[in-house]
Amino acid sequence: MPELVFFSGTMDCGKSTLALQIEHNRSARGLQGMIFTRDDRAGQGKLSSRLGLVTDAVEVEDGQDLYAYLVDHLSQGGRADYVIADEAQFLAEEQIDQLARVVDDLGMDVYAFGITTDFRSKLFPGSQRLVELADRVEVLQVEALCWCGARATHNARTVGGVMVVEGAQVVVGDVNQADTVGYEVLCRRHHRRRMTSASARAGALSPDVLPVASGCELG
Repeated sequence: MPELVFFSGTMDCGKSTLALQIEHNRSARGLQGMIFTRDDRAGQGKLSSRLGLVTDAVEVEDGQDLYAYLVDHLSQGGRADYVIADEAQFLAEEQIDQLARVVDDLGMDVYAFGITTDFRSKLFPGSQRLVELADRVEVLQVEALCWCGARATHNARTVGGVMVVEGAQVVVGDVNQADTVGYEVLCRRHHRRRMTSASARAGALSPDVLPVASGCELG
């Protein structure tokens, strides 16, 4: 039976890499997929991973009907055996409903990939709807790590290396980017303390009490 499967995890845990692997495996068997994405780091109409792999995709627009897009594609003689939707957290709730309809009415497997919560630890509407509708939710087993070495469970937005907790829910950036807007994965403890790798380094270099050699006079 066809399924709607939601592959979820933090940033930097290999979601897009897995999406590209699924595409490779199925295309190698002679199947053709329809790939949707939105706001990929490589630019419009691209599905890319941080390992450097990239393929073409359909850039989803605001208000676009994904079910109607597929029906139109098929009615014009196109082929689609399955659907991949990367960056699914950026899709609108109604677009997730449309992907579920693709599974139920067109009989295609739909593989959606995305992060569940934003930099404030709040659910993305698209991800919430996927959790509500998906036949399966798969948490990726490749664990991203916090700077402290613990398992990363939260996504943090940074500006100049400093964690911020206010602002628009969607601002495109990347991990390991500290000059303007960037993102970093943290464990819950350091997300709560707003302690990024940059602030941890700064704290280590600036102790609260400076050592003073014994016998020195201050004058």
